[in-house]
Amino acid sequence: MARLNVKPTRMELSNLKERLKTATRGHKLLKDKRDELMRRFVDLIRENNRIRQEVETALVSNMQDFVVAKSLENDLMVEEIFAVPTKQVQLFIEKENIMSVTVPKMYSQIDNPYGSDEGDVVYSYLASNSEMDATIQKMDGLVEKLLRLAEVEKSCQLMADEIEKTRRRVNGLEHSTIPQLEETIHYIELKLEEAERANLVRIMKVKDY
Repeated sequence: MARLNVKPTRMELSNLKERLKTATRGHKLLKDKRDELMRRFVDLIRENNRIRQEVETALVSNMQDFVVAKSLENDLMVEEIFAVPTKQVQLFIEKENIMSVTVPKMYSQIDNPYGSDEGDVVYSYLASNSEMDATIQKMDGLVEKLLRLAEVEKSCQLMADEIEKTRRRVNGLEHSTIPQLEETIHYIELKLEEAERANLVRIMKVKDY
């Protein structure tokens, strides 16, 4: 490791020791941050896998039920049922700070523009069948899980980026900055000791005369 190009003086030695102290403390803090980020990241990955599996299973099941229900109806009638949106969805996104990582928190508000109760359908029951009605209501129930899945996946992405940046900074301090400072400090200490010994020898020779 190449040492820093500095003059071997006591002032420089003091400055370098202070820099080494700061770098060592920063290294510890960054390692603690990296470890905590990793712990939270693993928890989010587990939650992401669990929610994704639940959502995908529900979507496949609902789509299969819908295909069966749709086959019992006229195609034009089904298109008419879905021609007009039955709900208005508003999405609110807040920000949360986790270990200096800003992650999204998502909330939804679902309004029925037709004023019917939540969960009611606005089309005529004569235009559909019970299987289709049940499938549509089950799909409505997936909105919150889909939002949570999007929230968790985005958080995982942002935390993974921060973990990588923190890891690079930890490695930079551990394998470059700190060893370089330590080597430079050792070099200056040797030079100062050598100058001290040379000065002592000169004083002893002066006394001999």
